[in-house]
Amino acid sequence: MLEDQTARTEGMSERIPAQPAADAPPPLIWPSAYPDGYAVVDVETTGLARDDRIVSAAVYRLDARGEIEDHWYTPVNPQRDPGPTWIHGFTAEALADAPLFADIADEFAARLADRVLVAHNAIFDWSMISREYARARREAPVRQRLCTIALSKELSLPLPNHKLESLAAHYGVVQQRAHHALDDARVLAEVFRPSLHLAASQETRLPLLACTPLSEWSDSVVPRPGGGAGGGYGTHARGYGTWRPSRKRPACPYPNPGRYEPGSRLVQGMRVAVSGDTSVDRELLEDRAIEAGLHIATSVSRLTSLLVTNDPEAATSKLSKARAFGTPVIDEAAFTQLLQDVAPSPEG
Repeated sequence: MLEDQTARTEGMSERIPAQPAADAPPPLIWPSAYPDGYAVVDVETTGLARDDRIVSAAVYRLDARGEIEDHWYTPVNPQRDPGPTWIHGFTAEALADAPLFADIADEFAARLADRVLVAHNAIFDWSMISREYARARREAPVRQRLCTIALSKELSLPLPNHKLESLAAHYGVVQQRAHHALDDARVLAEVFRPSLHLAASQETRLPLLACTPLSEWSDSVVPRPGGGAGGGYGTHARGYGTWRPSRKRPACPYPNPGRYEPGSRLVQGMRVAVSGDTSVDRELLEDRAIEAGLHIATSVSRLTSLLVTNDPEAATSKLSKARAFGTPVIDEAAFTQLLQDVAPSPEG
């Protein structure tokens, strides 16, 4: 066995520094323009409309390089029917003693302050959070958001779809309780770190978007069958604990204004088809579109205004017809953002 001659040499003023292996990767130079910290957020809600409320919230705080600093979680009493209990698991009884959003607003704000809000389909989480703060006559201390769907697209990750479970599988992160805010936030924090490092190594510009506080919100209440007030989800009446609306939807009251023009607003009456997996429950997404005055089509025809899909390269019949008819195609994140401001029907 050879001895370490360097360590035994006497009379040397300093040790010879170890040399990196010839095949070792160069040290990562962190982009100076990247944010100083992140708040990875997940909220579970009573639904998707403007009058829906948060039933639980979780935040993982990360440093500039995506290392977890701490986490926080709380259930929230929505003061109404909790909605899809089969998704988030909360019943009205379970939330009866939970704090109101106004009670946790300060702690939530402290977790968000001076950080970029990170979420999967971030426009949804930001919209729900911003409206809750508006109801509390407050303003969320968030100035920028980053959507992990958009980031995965920037990085060209080989994902079959844009669900959180697919992103988790790509990085080998095990999800324990899907649709539980704390576990969803944990999973997202664990997949965000390698995505952030990959972006830094490629000098990718992060898809940061400005967060403008929302002021439009509603506390409309839909009576439950049999009397009494319950939480409403748009115009759908539902019984206590039986939130899911009937799949037999009423006809759209607005005429079809034609195709969607990229870069413009959606218009009430437009026929929208959805293809493939969505990051939020498909029925919730479709219900929100209907509440905004859109018509959900089950197939694509020459009359279809828009096709929504997270996998534009998939070999589906809807996509094939959309290409043949020249129907515009956008992804779920863009569609969700457009739903925030749907133009009224020109025919009233």
